[in-house]
Amino acid sequence: MNENKNWLLAQAQQDAASMTKNWVPSRNKQIEGVSIIEIKPVMTDYGHLTEVMRSEWLTSAPGVDQIFVSTMHPGHISAWHAHGKTTDRLFAVTGQFRVVLFDARQDSPTYGLLTEYKIGAQRPMLIVIPPKVWHGVQNYGSEISVLLNAVDLAYQYDDPDHWRMPLDSKEIPYTFK
Repeated sequence: MNENKNWLLAQAQQDAASMTKNWVPSRNKQIEGVSIIEIKPVMTDYGHLTEVMRSEWLTSAPGVDQIFVSTMHPGHISAWHAHGKTTDRLFAVTGQFRVVLFDARQDSPTYGLLTEYKIGAQRPMLIVIPPKVWHGVQNYGSEISVLLNAVDLAYQYDDPDHWRMPLDSKEIPYTFK
C-alpha cells in the first residue's frame, strides 16, 4: 500500500515497536548479564497473587543475602550507582518506576549499551542487574512508590560495595525526563 504521507511534519518520527503482538517486550539488544523476568499476577477469589522471585528464575545469579525496600516520592531520581560484586534484583511493589541501565564494562560485548525499562504494579517484572552495570531509578508516577531489592551480598557498613556518580554525569548518555 503506497500511502500519501504529505500530512507528516518535518520532525515526525515513527515510534519504535515496544511490544510484540503476544505482549512480549521487543528489545533489540540486552545488556550482557541482565535478566528481565516478566511476572504474571494470578487472579484469586480474594484479589490477586504476584510472585516476586523463584529460585529457578535466578539461574545465573547467586542466592539472596539481604532483602530491603525503598520508598520513592513522585518524580524522585536515585542515580547513578553500581556495585563491584553485588547483584541487584529489583521489583516494583507499588507505583511506577523507570529503571535505566548502562554497561560501562570495557570487557563486555555490550559495552556502551544503555537500556530503559518501565516497571510497576500493573506490569510486574524482576530486573536482575549484574555487578559493574550502572543504574538509575525514577518514580515517574504520581504517588509514593515502593521498590524491593533482593541482593546476593548484604550491605557491608564498614566497606560498602556501592559506587556513585552524579545524576548529570556526562559519562552516562542519558537524561531523566
